[in-house]
Amino acid sequence: MTPLNEGLAAGGWLDLDNLAATTTARGWRIDARGVDDPHIGRDDYSKVAGPFDPTADLRLGVAHAPYRRVLDAMAADGADLLLAGHTHGGQVCLPRFGALVTNCDLPRSQAKGLSDWGQSALHVSAGLGTSPYTPIRLACRPEATLLTVLG
Repeated sequence: MTPLNEGLAAGGWLDLDNLAATTTARGWRIDARGVDDPHIGRDDYSKVAGPFDPTADLRLGVAHAPYRRVLDAMAADGADLLLAGHTHGGQVCLPRFGALVTNCDLPRSQAKGLSDWGQSALHVSAGLGTSPYTPIRLACRPEATLLTVLG
């Protein structure tokens, strides 16, 4: 574990890089699992694969980049909510058309926001930054997302 990861963990951060964990927040028991960055091939879902705990209040899957292979596996295992980023919302969008690219294999219409992924909900944050290769945003406002999960 890096000093940065150690510091984050000391502050309550839950590391989900190819890891699974159970935590409690506001009385909710959360069965969470995640993968390292699928965009650069660092994901290894086999380390955390298997059914989510059906008695958990929330079954949460997390991935930096929303690649279908990861989303499909987490949804098949029973995730209620899938969270990802990486796409920057498409970063360069056209009005009435949307994202030109997603920088992953996700459909362009799901490059940002809340949508369905099988029986799971999927939220992809457009985030605040840009790619170092295309340091602009067009018709895609930066965002920091706050989701409220209702039981």
